[in-house]
Formats: sequence, structure tokens, C-alpha cells
Amino acid sequence: MAGRRKRLAQRRKTCGYTQESFAEALRVDRSTVQRWERGEVEPQPHQRPRVARLLQVEPEELETLLTPDTLALPALNSDRGDGFTLAIRGMSQSLIVLDNEMNGLPIADAAARSFKKVHRRLGEGDYDRKVEHDIQAAAAELAEVAGWALFDAEKQSAARRFNQEALFLAKLSGDRAIELLVMQNMAMQAGWVGRPREELAIARSVIERGRISPRVEAIFRVREAKGLAGSGQESESVRSFGLARSLLQDGERSSDPAWAWWVTADEIDGHQGFAFQESGQWKKGIPYLQRAARQEAGAEVGYRAISAVRLLQCFLGVHAWRDAEDLAVSIIPIIGETSSARTLGLLSNAAQNGKSMHAAPDNLRDALAHIESVLEEDPCEIS
Repeated sequence: MAGRRKRLAQRRKTCGYTQESFAEALRVDRSTVQRWERGEVEPQPHQRPRVARLLQVEPEELETLLTPDTLALPALNSDRGDGFTLAIRGMSQSLIVLDNEMNGLPIADAAARSFKKVHRRLGEGDYDRKVEHDIQAAAAELAEVAGWALFDAEKQSAARRFNQEALFLAKLSGDRAIELLVMQNMAMQAGWVGRPREELAIARSVIERGRISPRVEAIFRVREAKGLAGSGQESESVRSFGLARSLLQDGERSSDPAWAWWVTADEIDGHQGFAFQESGQWKKGIPYLQRAARQEAGAEVGYRAISAVRLLQCFLGVHAWRDAEDLAVSIIPIIGETSSARTLGLLSNAAQNGKSMHAAPDNLRDALAHIESVLEEDPCEIS
């Protein structure tokens, strides 16, 4: 895992903050600040501007403060106690950072193999029983990361198995935060593979149980809305999307789990635009997908290009040829940097559909043909 961040702690002290007062100013738990300074996790993208302001540094200087004093790859086989827990969490954090770099670096295989090693050690009892729940919670998080990555890589059967393992470990350890994240992922996957009623059922089971923060409820309202849309209940879907937006108005709370940083208006817009695009209501979907593609909320995610691809499909659907051409041209440079199989699959379908439209102008056809050509290129080639 990464080393401690003594420079970050020293800067905090220089600015007159204790860990507790710094956490209060950021509206996070003290334990979050402690984990930042121990090098276990990093501030989420949306938190960094405020962290920089409080520490009175420029964003570039903050990046320097966040650089660990020593760097080391997580070693999953070197300790049986707290060190093992921290190594698992360090591996998860490293994978999450890679997943959100550029347009998402491929992490599915690394995440799956890392979890399998942890899973083997858990099965063999190769750990200190005094920290069993902590290790199980850390393993649940790593399994969740693997499940998400496999889902985005279109390895759906494997993703489902890893999600189930993550859910089991989260329940076993009592880690409610990861349990909720896995439930969200399972609902999202159900909708993606054409099981909207399952998506709806999972979302409502969480909502009806209660005891979740507004931001967490917001993402489950999105899953509810998608399930309703996929089941043909459009008006109810629109209401659920609206409720999700209203829940975000409460802002961040200390009860929000660490993973909720990406639950933003952009995320909701992307899913509502997705729902309209899937149902053939392209004109309605365009403004939502335009906002989602711009990532105005500041929480950049590795799969952000998927909204641009869906927007391209909408432009083609309403015969907005010039807009479609401009967007297609802008997408071409990032194809080679995009590892999301879901995104690339949608892009391939959009290019094929656009080329089959007889009314599409030649310039647009050329751009779509260029997309197909780039999709066929070896991503390891450098031109």
C-alpha cells in the first residue's frame, strides 16, 4: 500500500487544524482525515478543491502533499493481521484510481486475481482471527471493485459471482456501506442485462428498509427509476428521477459512505438520458446526456465517455447530422484510451446504425467509418 503522508499532516497543523477541526470543516469524519494521512485512501475528486482551499495551497501543490512519503505496491502475502487488512484496502484504492484515470484503465483481471488470492487465504484461515471482521470488510471492498470492473468489461457471469461474494463478505463483516454499494451494482447489472424488474426489486428492497443517507437513497431512486422505465412505467420513472435530484439538494453528510462521491447530478442526468435513449425518445434524452457528458459536477469517472456515445445515438435518431458529425469526430481521439467494453460496444453499434441511415451525409458516414476503423486497431499500437 502507499506510505504515510507526513507532509499533508504537517501542512494541516501549520494551518491551525487538528484532525477533528479539519474534518469538521470538510464535513467528513475524523477517521477519513486519519486515513488520508496514513496513506490508505485519497480525497475524492470533488473534495480536493475544498481541501486545497483550507490548506491554502494550489491544486498542484495539493497533489504533492498527497504523494506518499514512500511508495510500495500492496503486498497481499506479507502479513496476517492489520497489515493484511491495509494491504487489501491499498490494493482496492490503487485499482479505483486506475479505473478513474483517463477514460478508465483496464483493471478487471488484476482485481479478480487479487481477490482470488485474498479469497484463498480467507478459506485457509491464513490470517489473525483478532482482526477477522476488518479483513472480511476489506476483502468485500476488493470483491466489489472486481465485480464492477468485470461488469464494465462485459464479463457479466463473472461479475455476478464476484458481486455475490462481495455481498456475503460485507454482511459477514457488518460493513453496511459496502453492502449498499454492492446492492447498487447488482441492481445496475440487472438493468443492463435486460432484467428491469429485478433492478426495481433490489432498489425498493433497500429504500424500504431505510436507514440510508439522502445521497445513498438518491442512487437507489435512480435504480428504481431505471427499473420503472425498463418496465414501461415512464411517468413513475420520471417521478423517481425527480426525487433522486431533490435528495441531492441536502448536500454531503457525514453519514455518506466514502464511495458516494460519484453520486452527482451528472450521474442522474446520464441515467435519465440513457432511459430516454433506450426507449427511442431521443429528443428528450439529448439535454440530459449533454450535461452528463460535460461532467459539470466535477466528479470525473472512468466510464464518462458512455454518455457521449449515447448522445451520439440520440443525435443520429433525430437526424441531427451536423451535431452527430461533430461529436463523432471528438470521440475518435479517445477510443484508444477507452477500456470500457460497455462503452466500446455501444459505440460500435452507433457507428453501424449511423452508416445504415440512407439520409446520413457523406461527412458523417466518413466519421463513423473512421470510428469503426479505430475500434478495430490494436490498442497497444502507437502511431
